[in-house]
Amino acid sequence: MKHSCQHLCDRFQVAMGVLAKPWNGLIIATLEEGALRFGEIGERLDAISDRMLSSRLKELEALGLVVRRVLPGPPVRVEYELTGAGRGFGEVAQAISRWGELLAESAARGGGAKGGARAARRGPAAKRARPRPAPARKDA
Repeated sequence: MKHSCQHLCDRFQVAMGVLAKPWNGLIIATLEEGALRFGEIGERLDAISDRMLSSRLKELEALGLVVRRVLPGPPVRVEYELTGAGRGFGEVAQAISRWGELLAESAARGGGAKGGARAARRGPAAKRARPRPAPARKDA
């Protein structure tokens, strides 16, 4: 099911549709280094399975973001490279990195979702009223 937000530009939603799929942004960012063979991409993204990588590369190729090139052998080799549209992600990746820095700094200051925002809603008294764990007993 496709989601649509009327207040957001269609082009923004298309781009987010690509980035919302797991691994797509990481694959595109990895290919920013230049043409890579399947195994080289897999080595750089060591947690991705071969099946998932293959699937995502096919999708990105169908979207016109990646080109698959067969190099004559022996052995025959296949490499993947970003198209002009795919290379357009470089600026987006830099912007996401800058935003990631801000998120990391905010979390380090306690402003992350796990601490700062909830604590601020509860107020300082609620923070002090939390039960503390009992000290470990020394029964020897």
